[in-house]
Amino acid sequence: MPDPAPPRRIGGALAVGAGIFLSRIAGLVRERAIAHYLGISAAAGAFRAALRIPNLLQNLLGEGVLSASFIPVYARLLAEGRHEEASRAARAVGTLLALVAALISLIGVIAARPLVAVLAPGFHGESRELTITLVRILFPGVALLVLSAWCLGVLNSHRKFFLSYVSPVLWNTALIATAIVAGRRLAGHDEDIAIWLAWGAVIGSAAQFLVQLPTVIALLRGLKPSLAVGDPAVRSTLRAFVPVLLGRGSVQLSSYVDQVIASYLGEATVAAISNAQTLALLPVSLFGMAVSAAELPEMSSATGDATARAQHLQTRLKSALRRVVFLVVPSAVAFVTIGGSIVALLFQSGRFNAADTQFVWIILAGSALGLSAGTQGRLLGSAFYALSEPKPPLYAALVRVTITGVLGWAFALPLRDHFGYSAAWGAFALTASAGFAAWIEFLLLKRWLDARIGKVAIPARLGLGALGASAVAGGLGYGASRLAFELGVLDWISAMIAIAGFGGVYLGIMIAAKVPEARGFMRRITRRR
Repeated sequence: MPDPAPPRRIGGALAVGAGIFLSRIAGLVRERAIAHYLGISAAAGAFRAALRIPNLLQNLLGEGVLSASFIPVYARLLAEGRHEEASRAARAVGTLLALVAALISLIGVIAARPLVAVLAPGFHGESRELTITLVRILFPGVALLVLSAWCLGVLNSHRKFFLSYVSPVLWNTALIATAIVAGRRLAGHDEDIAIWLAWGAVIGSAAQFLVQLPTVIALLRGLKPSLAVGDPAVRSTLRAFVPVLLGRGSVQLSSYVDQVIASYLGEATVAAISNAQTLALLPVSLFGMAVSAAELPEMSSATGDATARAQHLQTRLKSALRRVVFLVVPSAVAFVTIGGSIVALLFQSGRFNAADTQFVWIILAGSALGLSAGTQGRLLGSAFYALSEPKPPLYAALVRVTITGVLGWAFALPLRDHFGYSAAWGAFALTASAGFAAWIEFLLLKRWLDARIGKVAIPARLGLGALGASAVAGGLGYGASRLAFELGVLDWISAMIAIAGFGGVYLGIMIAAKVPEARGFMRRITRRR
């Protein structure tokens, strides 16, 4: 009888990708709406900074950490048929998470002023006061997003991927609607628009959590609170939680270090970095996160002895890494070569002008340097979490944070003061330093995983081929956009020409080279027609 597992796994990745795609598209519309009404003004910088500060709670306790510590334990119980134990553990973890999130949110509201002083020290006067006000509004909403991440862990373990990854559409929709209403009613009052946006984020957080809750309640056969910390499955989750928290938290800390440094470059730089990160995270989410999220419960469900589990992980990783490289490498090259067209198409409207587009493009190019390493590293980290070994990702993350902090600080502040380059290139140095550190982290994870399960097949040949094909596509795409511009074609049409040209040339070269992933991609497209 044929093995039914592969279709389910592919379906899982597609479901995650579809959900993430819809939420990211909504996110791009959200960013365009905010940029249209606020540009990269001081109020926009304050809103971006304020949104990032309580998001530390979401990032530490939310999806990444919770998935890596909870899903392996919960999915293994389900695979062994111990459904009642799995439900009991999930309810206990959810209760503990709700209590911790509520407590930290309360502390965040009370301690908003010192938090802003630490995480945005370059802000002063009205910008700092606005940021403090926004942080106090946003913290309770972020606590709801933490509980939404718990729902995601339960749903993913039951292979119900789409709902959990599409639910952020509601959060984005709430912000889009708020931006349009506030932008039209309060035009010229940037601070008031930012405050409305903060309340819109809280409403969206509640909607994102509540839309998942009924399905989770059905899967767990109730939602009775529990503090069964003595349960073996709960203890296993908590034991893994601390090192995972430190590992994934270290990566988040790196982004907060970047924000601290960026705040000294001005509010506009903070806003521009946020725009660039929105784009940079798109391929990470669509391809890297989609594959990793679908693979984690599959890898965690493996049974048998150590040799059998190692062979299972090697097989899973070989296929997953090829998919990630095929899709992420051209994304990174596109950000460098035709990033200006992409930024203009998505953001250039209203108060977001051509100079802002150039600013964001420079930062985006820096982010692209570590895109492939970061997405592959996430997948290798998931393999360690599936093995219930969270310490190697922790050590690699600490190295990454150290390198990012030291190089980012040096290039963005003292060296910039000495050589006198612009704030845009100082921000480029921040994101490029993070990219270099991501490659170091990836190489460390690869080395340690090789020692644990045997040599992991990294698709280096595919990566080099994708890089070459992308470089050709990028050059032609950029040339086409410049020609269209010289002929007086509208900016958005010029951008579409560049993007379509890039995608067509890259895919054509990879199909001609008989790359299996390219042919599979085309088969999926033709089947849908």
